[in-house]
Amino acid sequence: MGADETWLGIDLGTQSVRVLLVAADGTVLGSGSAPLAGRREGARHEQDPQGWWEAVCAASRTALGPLPDVRVGGLAVCGTSGTVLLTDGPGRPLTPALMYDDGRAAAQAARLRQAGLAVQDTWALPKALWLLGEYGGEGARITHQPDVITARLVGGPVPTDSSHALKTAYDVEAEAWPEVPGLPTGALPDVVRPGTRLGEVCPAAAEATGIPAGTPVIAGMTDGCAAQIASGALRHGSWNSVLGTTLVLKGASPEPVRDATGVVYNHRAPDGTWLPGGASSVGAGVLAARFADADPATMDERAAAFEPSGAVAYPLVASGERFPFLAPDATALLLGDPADDADLWAALLQGVAFTERLCLDYLHHLGAPLDGPLTFTGGGARSAYWNQLRADVLGRPARVPEQTEPALGMAALAAYGTGTGSSGSGPASGLADIAARMARVRTVVDPRPGRTALFAEPYARLVDELTARGWLSAPVAAHARARLDRDTAQS
Repeated sequence: MGADETWLGIDLGTQSVRVLLVAADGTVLGSGSAPLAGRREGARHEQDPQGWWEAVCAASRTALGPLPDVRVGGLAVCGTSGTVLLTDGPGRPLTPALMYDDGRAAAQAARLRQAGLAVQDTWALPKALWLLGEYGGEGARITHQPDVITARLVGGPVPTDSSHALKTAYDVEAEAWPEVPGLPTGALPDVVRPGTRLGEVCPAAAEATGIPAGTPVIAGMTDGCAAQIASGALRHGSWNSVLGTTLVLKGASPEPVRDATGVVYNHRAPDGTWLPGGASSVGAGVLAARFADADPATMDERAAAFEPSGAVAYPLVASGERFPFLAPDATALLLGDPADDADLWAALLQGVAFTERLCLDYLHHLGAPLDGPLTFTGGGARSAYWNQLRADVLGRPARVPEQTEPALGMAALAAYGTGTGSSGSGPASGLADIAARMARVRTVVDPRPGRTALFAEPYARLVDELTARGWLSAPVAAHARARLDRDTAQS
């Protein structure tokens, strides 16, 4: 990559849009953010697609403001996985966007499963059918969150990428759409692999965003995959754990990781290899819900006195669980009575760490390769205390990069997609090499001696409770206990 060339990554998150301007060595030269508003009520979670564009314009101008004459080699956009809406032929939104955790399409999902499609209730395809039923389908096209932005950037409709299309039931192995009952002809978009060039920033978009006209626009990936690229976890056996509002684990494998329950699914990497993983409904969002006005650093310091906590939590952000087990009726649980707010905070932090451990136990149960490094990214990785706690519970070291943002991963993918990352060893090593150069490791967190054993009893108690409630299968629970016994002995 040229020393004077930069790359733009755009991340459409749940609460904000983030834009990073990144140099070839991963140095962040500019950043910008703009808030997003949503509507939540019961199972409903919507956003206005026009708000995405307005936020992209504001965040991009902020990121590029200090360097108005910068050379931008390309850009890519990531969004929340499973967020979907309907647009017309030219790509204009016809409906609100149903967000990744909107739960109103359970009936549609059940009918799709009866037809043989492995979809979950909150996946994009059942929500698209719900939208078609509510708003009508004549001439409507199913569109994913980033497609709204890339269409505005290039000035017309664009194909979607296979990463975002995955939860619309796109077959990433056959690289084709399945037969979907009840879907109008022409409703599904064309699909390309991530890293494919979609077009160039048009003059109107350049005027609105400040991004130079003619900048190549590259097909992106979901926010979980984007964070994985940003972490550098692209070598086989490597894993990235993204702790944001919810928890997402993404790994790299030469082959798909098969899971009959559909809890673990496989994205296809730009080079044709596989990025298996899953998304839990547990995450840091529970802290904001329970402690809206708390200072996280102060609460972390107080929580350190409760290791382990007097209570055991499974801290779901919303009803229903998607990974490491599928339980649409699951609700947050708290076993025991915390001594005070600090103890409750500790229980929630530890509960997320226990869920993270159970996710890795389940992946191991499926035969996924786990022998590479583990990386922590996402907003939760800003907490040094939580990082240490998670390493202790997992019983393994974890890398924490300087930048934990999915937008950095999109900057790396933009460099790859424009051909800048190709090398004599081929495109597969090109993306991994670019990500490795951009993903600077800030620190490595090692588990403290004896701490895995310290948390063994509450973790086992949680596994037992999840099993008793019928959410976690007995074979998976037995596998988790066996790995716990091994790790406890080694700690």
